[in-house]
Amino acid sequence: MSTIDWTILITTLTSIIIYGIYKSRTTKNLEGYFLSNRSLPWYLVLLSIMGTQASAVTFLTGPGQAYSDGMRFVQYYFGLPLAMIVISIFFVPVFSKLKVYTAYEFLENRFDVKTRTFTSALFLLSRGLSTGVSIFAPSLVLSSLMGWNIYYTNLVMGGLLIIYTMSGGAKAVAHTQKLQMIIVFVALFLTGYLAVKLLPEAVSFTDALKVGGQNGKMNIITTGFTDKGFDWKDKYNIWSGLIGGFFLALSYFGTDHSQVGRYLTAKNIKESRKGLLINGLVKVPMQFFILLIGILIFSFYQYTKGPVYFDKVTQEQAKKTNKKDSLNMLEAQYNTAFAMPDKTEANALRKTYAGVMKRAMKNDDTKDTNFIFLWFVKENLPVGLIGLIFAIIFLAAWGSIAAALNSLAACTVIDFHKKFFAKKDTDVDDYKISQWYTLAWGIFSIIISMFAYNIGNSLIEAVNIIGSLFYGVILGVFLVAFWLKFVKGNAVFYAAIISELLVIAVYRMDVISFLWLNVIGAVLVIFFSILLQPLLKEKAPQ
Repeated sequence: MSTIDWTILITTLTSIIIYGIYKSRTTKNLEGYFLSNRSLPWYLVLLSIMGTQASAVTFLTGPGQAYSDGMRFVQYYFGLPLAMIVISIFFVPVFSKLKVYTAYEFLENRFDVKTRTFTSALFLLSRGLSTGVSIFAPSLVLSSLMGWNIYYTNLVMGGLLIIYTMSGGAKAVAHTQKLQMIIVFVALFLTGYLAVKLLPEAVSFTDALKVGGQNGKMNIITTGFTDKGFDWKDKYNIWSGLIGGFFLALSYFGTDHSQVGRYLTAKNIKESRKGLLINGLVKVPMQFFILLIGILIFSFYQYTKGPVYFDKVTQEQAKKTNKKDSLNMLEAQYNTAFAMPDKTEANALRKTYAGVMKRAMKNDDTKDTNFIFLWFVKENLPVGLIGLIFAIIFLAAWGSIAAALNSLAACTVIDFHKKFFAKKDTDVDDYKISQWYTLAWGIFSIIISMFAYNIGNSLIEAVNIIGSLFYGVILGVFLVAFWLKFVKGNAVFYAAIISELLVIAVYRMDVISFLWLNVIGAVLVIFFSILLQPLLKEKAPQ
């Protein structure tokens, strides 16, 4: 990058840290540190919810996902608006009435301590691992494209934000997310605009979409049906999005404390609901626009020659194997084919090249989906904007990671530390130990990021797969709590353990798309809770 780009990158990141420290002033107790004294307006709640979900993974691999697989990933979010309505009607009033610090406190009131503890532990495990991936994902791409050391990049990506997250808690997280999301949206709109402007003069925005459509990229709605019937392993279709996506969103926004903690900071129920419902309205269009950038980049590379493979580090490693001659031959054929007016052969050779790369590296982590967007930025955008785009990768990562660390610390302190070890600490003691737990989870997440190299084809899928392994079971426990009043603690506790083991087994069998694991987990908990309750011969608490 140029000196100007480096200046913009460093200035932007430094400004966020300073702003976060400035906004760190809060009351030194648990209410202030974890819930910002329940004082935030709906628009801050909204931006905090969006900033927590829209991590760097979203912006890094979203355009690449569309470039490689088309627009069908947007269906993943089709169940989200309905989930926001359900959460606003059933979940928010209960959490607000009980004045809980974490979502899992409610489960002790409804069931017992062990159910609360087990469910909170599932959250800590899933969110701790996901946060490590959220640090690693942008670090991997940045280090590969820029030649940065992956371990130092992980330290910067996960370490600097700890400064304001540890000092200011939920208030600092919410206010920095507000500024981060504004910068992110501005930079994305500029990127989309320039992606169109960089097309040949005779090619319009509409023409670019037609090119995408001709190559099967405008597959916004797919049914998942083939000649052999419904393909349960198809990851993204209208049914997996509406049903599996609904259950995933219901669990993520309704029971994952990294999100529940965002709307618990609202002034009242009305502000919480407004933030959630507007998120339901804007999330699908926002993701559509991010994917659309990928379609524009695909169209751009139909007129401007791009690399046959975007991940140069992995490509160089593959060329040291016995597939070197095959890769060189295919690359030469690709260069020749791209010079032809019809790019069909060039696109086919690119897919063939990826297949040889997979055989050369002998693992599944050879798709270059994660590298496409930033390669386009680095090679084609003007000086100044490159630094800003690289900055938004850090900012988007910081927004989701900061919220995760705050929620991890909250559950550790409330559901474990104060519950079992330090019940009589003063407010100041609670405040200090909360800061130390925030630091500890930050260090844990950075350590996970250091060992997350073989993460899978798409980083955005990796994060969602981790969540889907646990979210369905956690959601099932809450659904039983809300609507099956005759079930009590022992039944739902053992049902949750059995269901979690079965979900992991189904995932290991690789017979169904990961989105359906959310449905399976929730349904299994409900089924086994109903089955076990009469067998345990216990009465539900009055």
